[in-house]
Amino acid sequence: MTTVIEAPAADEIDAPPVAQGRVNRATVYRCGGVILISAAIALLCFLAEVTVVGAFQEGRDQLVEYAQLRGELANGIAPVGGYDYEGNPLPSGAPVALLNIPAIGVDEVVAQGTSSEVLQSGPGHERDTPLPGQAGVSEIYGREATYGGPFQHIDELTPGETFTVTTGQGVSMYEVIDVRHAGSPEHSTVAGQGYLILATADGAAFMPGDVTWVDAELKTAVQPNPGGAVVPPMNAIESPLAGDTGAGTAIFFWSELLIAAVIGTALLSRRWGTLQTWLVAAPVLLYFGLSLADQIARTLPNLL
Repeated sequence: MTTVIEAPAADEIDAPPVAQGRVNRATVYRCGGVILISAAIALLCFLAEVTVVGAFQEGRDQLVEYAQLRGELANGIAPVGGYDYEGNPLPSGAPVALLNIPAIGVDEVVAQGTSSEVLQSGPGHERDTPLPGQAGVSEIYGREATYGGPFQHIDELTPGETFTVTTGQGVSMYEVIDVRHAGSPEHSTVAGQGYLILATADGAAFMPGDVTWVDAELKTAVQPNPGGAVVPPMNAIESPLAGDTGAGTAIFFWSELLIAAVIGTALLSRRWGTLQTWLVAAPVLLYFGLSLADQIARTLPNLL
């Protein structure tokens, strides 16, 4: 009787034994590399977003909003209350006024709303206050450092200086009464008179400690408030120094896309070569990184 003994394959002889339950070390290194590269791209894009890219974005949005507001003013359909000319509630981000403060070089379109997203495009009008020029206390928020920092120098204003706000009801002039910081008493108001408060972050750049308030009194004729607008309750994200707590889903979404793009770049580089792959992948990685950074920036204080 002949016994046949099968020789083991060459790869079986050379292959080292693999311990059960032990993760391949190369896989761990690859996963760690993907995470580190993704985090580095996200960090660089975030720094760019809150400085150079954010300022460029704010300037672009201002041009778009200015063109829209100028057209509405020319056609007599600019907002004069909580509704547009067709009777629809003003959407968040709709341009409502033009703020001009010559003393500190501010010439900005003011949009409806004060959330972090709205203030990325410039100053925002607090929804539950009257529009500038009308009776009562109007409030406008603006960023101190990020996205162009339009309100960076409002604390340099002094009592007696004047500025203007243009709305669908015309040009209103205001005179600065006071610049307040944390703990300063609020000024008393007179019924039927118009006031405006400008607000931004107080403290070192990118490290807000509280809020700076600039009080101003209307010096031109008080404009009528059309009324009739049922303003929805203010959200927590529209308060001073609040961030957008609802951006978590978008952050997760863009993070996943960025990680997938990094993995795809690593795989393609083996076939196409490093140079060819990065020529194609760099714009994609940049787009995903900046989109992620934009969502992360919305979680920061809206007056930052």
